[in-house]
Amino acid sequence: MARGSTSMEVRRDGVAVITVSNPPVNALSLDVIASLQRDYEEALRRSDVKAIVLTGAKGRFCGGFDINAFDKKPKNEKPGLLSIDFLTDVVEDAQKPSVAAIDGIALGGGLEVAMICHARISTSSAQLGLPELQLGIIPGLGGTQRLPRLVGLSKALEMMLLSKPVKGVEAHRFGLVDAVVSANELISTACSWALEIVEGKRPWFRSLHRTDRFPALEEMKNILNFARVQAQKKSANIQHPLVCIDVIEEGIVSGPRAGLMKETLCGKMLEMSQTSKSLRHVFFAQRATSKISYISNLGLMPRRIHKVAIVGGGLMGSGIATALISNNFLVILKEVNKQFLDAGVSRVKDNLWSFVKKGQMTKEDYEKKLSLLSGVLDYEQFRDADLVIEAVIEDISLKQKIFSDLERYCHSNCIFSTNTSTIDLQLIGQKASCQDRIAGAHFFSPAHVMPLLEIIRTDRTSSQVIIDLLDVAKKIRKTPIVVGNCTGFAVNRMFFPFTRVACLLVDYGLDVYHVDDVITKFGMPMGPFRLADLVGFGVAVASRKQYLQSYPERCYKSVLIKIMLEENRTGESSRRGFYLYDDKRKASPDPEINKYVEKSRSMASISQDPKLLKLTDDDIVEMMFFPVVNEACRLLDEGVAMKASDLDVASIMGRGFPSYRGGVMFWADSLGTKYIYNRLNAWSKDYGGIFEPCEYLAARARQGSSLVRTYIMSTTLL
Repeated sequence: MARGSTSMEVRRDGVAVITVSNPPVNALSLDVIASLQRDYEEALRRSDVKAIVLTGAKGRFCGGFDINAFDKKPKNEKPGLLSIDFLTDVVEDAQKPSVAAIDGIALGGGLEVAMICHARISTSSAQLGLPELQLGIIPGLGGTQRLPRLVGLSKALEMMLLSKPVKGVEAHRFGLVDAVVSANELISTACSWALEIVEGKRPWFRSLHRTDRFPALEEMKNILNFARVQAQKKSANIQHPLVCIDVIEEGIVSGPRAGLMKETLCGKMLEMSQTSKSLRHVFFAQRATSKISYISNLGLMPRRIHKVAIVGGGLMGSGIATALISNNFLVILKEVNKQFLDAGVSRVKDNLWSFVKKGQMTKEDYEKKLSLLSGVLDYEQFRDADLVIEAVIEDISLKQKIFSDLERYCHSNCIFSTNTSTIDLQLIGQKASCQDRIAGAHFFSPAHVMPLLEIIRTDRTSSQVIIDLLDVAKKIRKTPIVVGNCTGFAVNRMFFPFTRVACLLVDYGLDVYHVDDVITKFGMPMGPFRLADLVGFGVAVASRKQYLQSYPERCYKSVLIKIMLEENRTGESSRRGFYLYDDKRKASPDPEINKYVEKSRSMASISQDPKLLKLTDDDIVEMMFFPVVNEACRLLDEGVAMKASDLDVASIMGRGFPSYRGGVMFWADSLGTKYIYNRLNAWSKDYGGIFEPCEYLAARARQGSSLVRTYIMSTTLL
């Protein structure tokens, strides 16, 4: 079955308008490329065609190369057949000019094709960018060579290395497009521009041969070397950003055609890399989270959620309020007294102002968004709320009382949700009668920044409520995962062994700071002890109690954090935890930490284990993360999580697991279920139930099967 095509219409003025059509984003599938080649060959052959305009159907230029086609390319295809032989030698070097008419999106291969044209006209709202590095590859249709020649080396590096797109107006300012017009004028202006090139009234630029935006060679080398340093500082474990810089440099030093050939060869190598496979998996997995097998096929439409009420204006409540008003929801924020309410509103203001300082929001927008927020001390204004999010402290009796109060004030279709991170929803809603309207809406801190929203369903939560919450997630630009109800739900339960294994390793002789260092080098944003400081020891002890009650057989009972809490060390908030913190919250090791470690070992009657003292960095990583994989397997076995790819997304967006490793389950598959099972089994004999492999993992180890099933979708990016 053909996936997309192009069509050509020759106008009376002699301009052939070629339109790419491959819904929803006009992707460059193999069929589209073949059709484009046929239309170009015909246009260049026909005597009644003077010039060519390339555009996309339905207000979208082109969303890039279809990722689904990566594995369908001919294996023995001549290197550069598309980017050099066709796009460069036929289109760019043609005797008839081409002009790109850009509306909507021109991303990845879409922008690369536009840059091959001899001029570009866009709308002001058009989005142009080369986001290939997000998938572990580099631009493969000449983008590494043409973008620096059009916008300058520094801007091109920023756009490629940071996958940072620009809108039409900014693209015009930097020279990426030649004019900005309205959507109604786009095609006519592009046609006129193309004819004026033919008539010699406008310059005929071949992007590949431009050098007027380049500084002196020595300055260019300095820019490239600085980019290398920054790329390695951002992530030392990935190579494709450095490869991209090398390819750009090849074109500068050895000429653009040499650069094109290196781009082709390096691109093919990177496509086959584990990093690219991992990032492509994440790309599809992220888009599959809202596909819920037992709900998506019911034909339900989301109801309009206009007004949201939040109970609790602390760090989480104020962050959730910020996320909602930033995306144009009316929000009621309730607190128990004026002092707490003022503090909550002040936090929202500070959160919004941080967007202004970063240039992400204007002062006018700040005032407009803030006007959507109202602070209250009672439930009167909850009567017309469509959704309530409870965000108070982790106290079961308090949450139960709030849910009982909500039933008396809210209308009969209002959704009652809780932001609890660990407490079973059945307990929270125990005293409420509207069980079908109760769900979890678990945001991650800071709620206005973190991209994940965990939607928790009980056995009685209605499908309509889930559909409504999925729609809210989309509107506030969060990636949702829908999970079942249990202590810790998906993300926190999956990772609950993480800090406990870290404490076990320290009790048996490892250094706190060495463990943190190994985990950050692996790619996590911070190690388990630095994370414990950030979260706060009070929260850590409270969550430990919940897990101990629910999963006692696999909880390592370290008293290290409890001892430190008794000494008034609460973590970063008190400037004293596993680390010491200065006025700017910068962390430094505490020379006194061993005092607490020794006391913890003594109370547990544990001495140093020579075997653990010999652990390599890889051993430490595996000992920390294999119990996480094991707990994730239990989530799948119990039906709490529906698919392993959801847990990959959750591990990345909720806990900072490195995306270039594909998420915790995809990474586990790269090592093999049998290997993971054998290691866990051996550790469980020495160190107890926290390492005991579950039957779900054991079965897959026996079968030699994987944990992740790939979900292929008709989506494109490049």
